[in-house]
Amino acid sequence: MKIVTPTQDHLPYYKAALERGWSPNDMDGERHRLRELGEIEADSATFLAQMTDREAAAGDVELPDGSFVKRLPGIRRWMWDEGSDEPFCGNIGFRWQPGTEELPPHLLGHVGYAVVPWKRGHGYAAQALRQILPEARALGMRWISITCDKGNLASVRTIENAGGLHTGTRAMPDGYRTEQRQSVEWYRIEL
Repeated sequence: MKIVTPTQDHLPYYKAALERGWSPNDMDGERHRLRELGEIEADSATFLAQMTDREAAAGDVELPDGSFVKRLPGIRRWMWDEGSDEPFCGNIGFRWQPGTEELPPHLLGHVGYAVVPWKRGHGYAAQALRQILPEARALGMRWISITCDKGNLASVRTIENAGGLHTGTRAMPDGYRTEQRQSVEWYRIEL
């Protein structure tokens, strides 16, 4: 498995995953899934171009509660298993604030990932996380933050396998907080 920069050749597999009900965003799953399907239908070239947004040009980001925040520079890569009939495995994204490792209080870490349900259990998220770390190093970052829900043992293993150390539990930022999600576990990976 390798992470790839999304292209038109990859897009039908990504779209098929969305059509099967998968979402790359577990905080705002269904709304995010439907929005991406609409964006692909409207203009797939623009959708793909926004997967690499080093200038944060794609506009503000809508949080699950409907509020908007300033976009940070970021990249999204797709997990790809070339030898499979269904090569799309998931999504990993990396975002940063230029000149610092710190993030605005509304963000849940530098990295987010999601593996499609039918590809889970193969270590793809851990591989993708290790593969995206050079992007952070290339920006001169000394460390990155990553979060997961308490009790998400698969994500804990993924983060720890990439060198992540638990740094504490914090309140979920306002834009993400729900009755079910009041706090989040924070980890740091030294680069």
